[in-house]
Amino acid sequence: MKHHLPIGTFINMATVSAGSLLGLWLQQLFPANVQAIIFQAIGLGTLVIGIQMALKVPDGYLLIFIFSLILGGVMGELVHFDVLLNGFGDWIKHAFQVEDSRFTEGMVTAFLLFCIGSMTIVGAIEEGLQGKRELLLIKSTLDGITSIAFAATYGIGVLFSIIPMLLLQGGTTVLARQLHRFFTPVIIAQLSAVGGVLIIAIGIRLLELGAVNIENLLPALAVVVALTWGVERWRK
Repeated sequence: MKHHLPIGTFINMATVSAGSLLGLWLQQLFPANVQAIIFQAIGLGTLVIGIQMALKVPDGYLLIFIFSLILGGVMGELVHFDVLLNGFGDWIKHAFQVEDSRFTEGMVTAFLLFCIGSMTIVGAIEEGLQGKRELLLIKSTLDGITSIAFAATYGIGVLFSIIPMLLLQGGTTVLARQLHRFFTPVIIAQLSAVGGVLIIAIGIRLLELGAVNIENLLPALAVVVALTWGVERWRK
């Protein structure tokens, strides 16, 4: 039973909460120009992280990677995934009676940055199957540091990103025994690559270099798992 408890996710939530509270306190101290340069630094760092992840496409899977982004984007547009995700953020904002114009933007952006990537999937599965939390502890430290700067810029919405984090990351740990057979090394690499592209899009948004509908590209993560798994089975 102990392997099914998402203790690593609870620790991750605690570090993000602590970092967010510190960032909210620092928000009162930083003038607008300092907040702007912090925002730009985060954007540049996010681009580098995304590029590193996106380059993990396995040999022979580039077309599947591209097609997953296209098909996932089309699916997201058809079901208006951005409306659903932002609606969820607005619901949390209303439920907790938060008065912050950037609440939903901060929550969604922080959640995407914290939970898109191989560390989330691999770490959660490792904890669920083996009780190993080393990867999630490293992720927790990184997320805690990042949340300081994010909260100083976006506000209290970053703190509430722990709610969807619990649902996705914690849920993956609980369901690890059912999910692990699907997440082969190739699928994890493909997930990391697609997640990297989405993180690049977050960096573009942070730097205000263009408008990318990241939320509607999220279904690409599910599509790339399904397509890569199907191709792996076909090749065997």
